[in-house]
Amino acid sequence: MPRDTRPAASGGAAAALLVALSAPALPALAQEPAGDTLAVPAAESTTPAAAERPTRGMRMSQVEARYGAPATRHSAVGSPPITRWDYPGFVVFFEQDFVVHAVTR
Repeated sequence: MPRDTRPAASGGAAAALLVALSAPALPALAQEPAGDTLAVPAAESTTPAAAERPTRGMRMSQVEARYGAPATRHSAVGSPPITRWDYPGFVVFFEQDFVVHAVTR
């Protein structure tokens, strides 16, 4: 196999070569990206606001007193027991007797 007998480029020469080769690409990198802006109007929410759902830490009795009886009461599952109550606009999850999460439908 033939050996390359050319002298190795010095660090300065290699850097100069790199700068010379990359210089034409620099103006393209500095330009602002081209594109369209799409403005989307805010949609009106049809779901209950967070204030209209039970909050974490409320007791089952407090939820029932404020929001009435749920449409469906699901039995407790797992350990610790997690219970789910379904209301028309939201679902409430209890750990034992306390609300851990309430989500809109």
